[in-house]
Parts: sequence; structure tokens; C-alpha cells
Amino acid sequence: MNTDDIEILGVGMHPFGRYTNSSLKDLNRVACVSALVDAGLAVRDIDAVYAANAMAGLLQGQEMIRGQSVMREIGIERVPVTNVENACASGSTALRQAILAIRAGSADTVLVAGVEKMFVEDRSRTLAALESAGDLDVVSGIGLQFTAVYGMRLRKLIAAGRLTVDDLVAVSVKSHANGERNPYAQHRKVVSAEEVLGSRPIADPLTLLMCSSICDGAAAVVVARRGAIPTRKPTVRIRASQAATGYTTTGNEPSLTELCAAAAYAEAGFGPEDVDVAEVHDAMAPAELIAYEQLGFCNPGDAGALLDSGTTQIDGCRPVNPSGGLSSRGHAVGATGLAQIAELTWQLRGEATGRQTQRPRIGLAHNNGGWLEGESAVSCVHLLERTDPWD
Repeated sequence: MNTDDIEILGVGMHPFGRYTNSSLKDLNRVACVSALVDAGLAVRDIDAVYAANAMAGLLQGQEMIRGQSVMREIGIERVPVTNVENACASGSTALRQAILAIRAGSADTVLVAGVEKMFVEDRSRTLAALESAGDLDVVSGIGLQFTAVYGMRLRKLIAAGRLTVDDLVAVSVKSHANGERNPYAQHRKVVSAEEVLGSRPIADPLTLLMCSSICDGAAAVVVARRGAIPTRKPTVRIRASQAATGYTTTGNEPSLTELCAAAAYAEAGFGPEDVDVAEVHDAMAPAELIAYEQLGFCNPGDAGALLDSGTTQIDGCRPVNPSGGLSSRGHAVGATGLAQIAELTWQLRGEATGRQTQRPRIGLAHNNGGWLEGESAVSCVHLLERTDPWD
């Protein structure tokens, strides 16, 4: 069985944001029930569950049986529930495991869910939990190492003439403009270039309005073997599902994202020029510019020009992060990868009200996680295709 024999039947989200009075179970319930309703299914129709979460052990004390505890709340019992933790790529990793289970013939219809509750009374606990996504022998005591790492990478690109501060500001403005149009987004406010530049410095050249923030949220996806469940919605198939682990590098080798994307393009049988809409991992909004190059959307050094051309705007010919991305939609760590899949599914079906792109056929989701010395710890790339013609 090939991955294009697997269909997305339903997707759902709990809006990302701050939900002081909501538990993990509350967030998960909304996302999962929404996905099941979207698929036209009941809990009895689910053969297996893959549940993604990164930090509940540290923040809520639910170190084990996280998936079982939140799934029992919505009536899913007896079927196998597998817990998945893979830093910021937990959700996309869980999806890949579900795909592999269907391909192996062990399940026909699988629910994949991701949930995270990052707002707790003591903010320092959340920051410490985030730090644990790095190799502690390397990063311990640094604090928000991801912000610092992004800052160092961007400074090098600016010094080399491949990006400008204006590029960083412009992509941040785009992110917030898209997030304002997304009812599921954490940050729903348009910002100006002056506001981005004038916001609090975080890690030079990054400012507050360029960065994702602490976030609560959940997302869910129902996938099934092709033809297992009839659907009345436009068909969205998974054409590629690839994952890769960070490796020791001198800096001259291809990035982890490049390797993972190349494998996904090879599996799907098409290239970056065929992608119509993308959701990329921009924990800091300017990381979207780095992704343009690593995913093959432009040549090295041309990311700023691609942005300036309008190609990656919602009304452009290859919109990137129409949801607002991690920086504006929000980055509820364990749910992020599935939020990307939900957004792309809505886009490919023509259901992304208020932010719909121009009749896309191919969607790409790029989700990285964690940090090893010199590289992300994990990268996942999924390619989706709408197989029904647009009217």
C-alpha cells in the first residue's frame, strides 16, 4: 500500500490561545469531536489512536498514559492508544505513525490527536520545559536556546547579504495579517512594520512580534485507508510522509529540512514547483524565509525577493502559512504539526473561510522539533493532494 492510498477524512481544532480554566481533556475533546464530526464518524469507528503531547509530564504531572487519559474522556477505550512525544514535531510524528499503521494493515481508520497546555501559574516551568527540547549537555542553562539559535542563524544570513532586517520585518507583518483572518489563531491582530521593529528585543535581530509565544491548544486528524469510509467531502490524500533525525554537521552538508523534503518529493513523485500552498515551521516568523530555500521554493539568497514578489501571500501563486504560522496562529507544541495538516486540509477542500487561497491542489506541511548541536533534532514533511477537480 502506498501513502496515496490514505485519505484525510476529518480535521478539527481547539482554537490556540490562553485557556486558564481549560484542562488537557477539555482542549483535546473539542479538537477530536470536531474531527470526528467532520469525518462523519463516531468513536466506535476508530481502530487506533496516536496521541501527541510534549510537556504534560513536566507541566501537568501527567507523565504516563497521557493519550489514554484524554481519549477515555471522549469515550475511546479498548482500541490501542499510542503516545507520541517528539518535541515540536510530536503531532506530525504521530500522523506518520498512523500512516505506517494503516500501510501495515493493522488499522483502517485512525484518530491522530495533539494537545498542549503551556500556560501554567509559574511561567519559568514552561520555559524550563521548552529548554528540555534541546540536548541538555549542550544547552543546559542557556534558557530560550531556540530564540538564541534563530538569532545567530539570522545574523549570519544578514552578514552574508542573503537577508535584510526589512525581510524579517515584512514576513512578520505577513504572519500577523494572516493570523488576523484565522478564527483558530492565537494572535489575531494586524501589526505594522514600525510595531514589529519597535517591539521588545528578544535575541538580536529578533523582536517580540517576530516570535511565537506560550500557547494552549489542540488539533486532530482522522485518516483512513482509501475507500474504507465513504466521504462526501473533496478527497484529500496523503502523497508523502517523511521524517528525519538531526545529524552531526560541519555546516556544509544539506540541512535536515532539505534532506527530509527531498525524500518527501521523491516519495510523492513531484517537486517544490508543484506545491500550491504550504504551512512551514516558523517558531520565529523569519524562519519562514529560511524554509523557502530549504524546501526548494527559491534559490539560496532569493528568499527576500520571493517574499517581495507577493508569491507567498494568501493571494499569491504559492501562499505560505495562510494560517498565520506558528508565530501568529500559535505554537501549542504537541498540536502544531496537526494544526498544519488541518489548515492544509481546509485549504485543499476550499473551506478556509476568510483566508482561502486560489484553488490549491498540492499542500506541503513542514514541522521541525528540538535541537541538537548545530541542527534540529527532528524534521517531518508531509505532502497532501486534492484529487477531486475544482468546479
